[in-house]
Amino acid sequence: MEGLHLIKTGMMPFIWACFIVLTSCASRDSWVKQDHIVPMRPQKDNVQNRNRTEETSAPFERPEGQDQGLLEITLQDAILLALENNRALKVEKYNTPIKRAAEEEALSAFDPVLSGGYARYREKTDNGSSRPEQSKISEIDARLGVSGYLPTGTDIALDLSTQETWSHLYSDELYKSRLGLSVTQALLQGAGLGVNLAELRQARLDTATTCFELRGFAENLVAQVEETYWNYALMNHQIEIYLESLKLAQQQKTETLEMIKIGYLAESELAAAEAEIALRREGLINARSELDKTRLRLLRLINPPGSNMWQREIVLLYQPFVPDVTLDDVDAHVDVALCMRPDLNQARLQVDRGELEVVKTKNGLLPKMDVFINLGKTGYADSFGRSFSDMDEKSYDVKAGIYLEYPLTNRQARSQYQASLLSHLQAEEALENLNQLVSVDVRVAYIEVNRAKEQIAATAATRAFQEEKARIEAGKFRVGKSTSLLVAQAQRDLLSSRISEIKATINYIIALIEMFRLEGSLLQRRGITAPGLTPERW
Repeated sequence: MEGLHLIKTGMMPFIWACFIVLTSCASRDSWVKQDHIVPMRPQKDNVQNRNRTEETSAPFERPEGQDQGLLEITLQDAILLALENNRALKVEKYNTPIKRAAEEEALSAFDPVLSGGYARYREKTDNGSSRPEQSKISEIDARLGVSGYLPTGTDIALDLSTQETWSHLYSDELYKSRLGLSVTQALLQGAGLGVNLAELRQARLDTATTCFELRGFAENLVAQVEETYWNYALMNHQIEIYLESLKLAQQQKTETLEMIKIGYLAESELAAAEAEIALRREGLINARSELDKTRLRLLRLINPPGSNMWQREIVLLYQPFVPDVTLDDVDAHVDVALCMRPDLNQARLQVDRGELEVVKTKNGLLPKMDVFINLGKTGYADSFGRSFSDMDEKSYDVKAGIYLEYPLTNRQARSQYQASLLSHLQAEEALENLNQLVSVDVRVAYIEVNRAKEQIAATAATRAFQEEKARIEAGKFRVGKSTSLLVAQAQRDLLSSRISEIKATINYIIALIEMFRLEGSLLQRRGITAPGLTPERW
């Protein structure tokens, strides 16, 4: 009997203490709060192949205020402006807080609920006889309760209610107060921490997924900024080369005219010189057009503050050079990619999410079986305070039982479980496929880096030979042993070789950027901290 008096003993604080402790297991993980992207001074880290060029290891500094019509920037300035102002990145940053709100929604399933109510009731009846007699009844009901659902599959509710009844048939008012505790525990379906916390854990995985998505987006953005920066430098160099070549073609035309005047050459030689000038102008027009288009792409990526953004001219303070980088063995870069690639980490999280979905749907196959117990004490008196004092009496009420429910075919639960199993297997196969694709991406990029590096020396040699060829052909022309057409061809070949030489340097820089992006280490190599730094198990 004494055990049934737990609602009047120290067991009640113990029950709600357990409620708080169990609910705390659904608290938020702190690691998912990082959703900012900031540049920092590069530090030593454990990603292999830490060779960096001087320009990538310099600390980031905010560019000083500049004239609205001219934007002088280094590569670090461009990256910093993009990380602060790029509109697409700003849009992407909202995904993590949105998913974190879904975490709160899943966590709310375990929030205690406070409830209460108040009602008045009045009844008046007339017996309809010749001597009318009326009866009047008045009631006041008040209730206050708190309830909650625990991650163990337990429903707990504590209720306190009181009722005041008055009737003209009685001289005194009657008060009834009751304190009740009800506990319902799931035994099969809905029982245990695994199934009840699955939705919350899935919400946390979704939040972590957005962190890796944000990291991948930031990495792609930095790569785009760097590649566009160097392509803009390439366009500037091409224009310089075309201008020099045009000047040289005009000089060749002048020499041809002088030699025609003195009768040393036929007038037909002039056509080749004029055609070459037209070709140089055509190439210059195309180069200037590409420069303007590249400038607009770079402005959109960095989105500098100020008005008239699209009219701003850009001056690059870094010029292309050959980075001093020694790559590790290709397998080392593949290992880095398998660890750091954001899309791979997202795929691993999807596999984990699928496992939780299997846990949820497998539990749905079980029948619903709950045990419950309701305990209560009720006090009756002619005053509100005495009705509570009357609860000290040995009277009580208790109700206990078991509830069972199971669909005859349970078709919905079986189909959901089957679908979750297949989806989980599909996610695992997709992960293995992505592992293979990542390995191929890095190996192909590694080959491209080596090819681009070898092309630098090859194009430099070609340019040197073409310079010598053009010099010899021009000398032969001056002594009458060559023609304007041959000189124009030699100058055209020299122009092409000079452009190829600067392109080879830019292509090598871009190939390095692309390989670092594909292995997932670009942000770390640039000294940028972003969400998703900690890889998932692999």
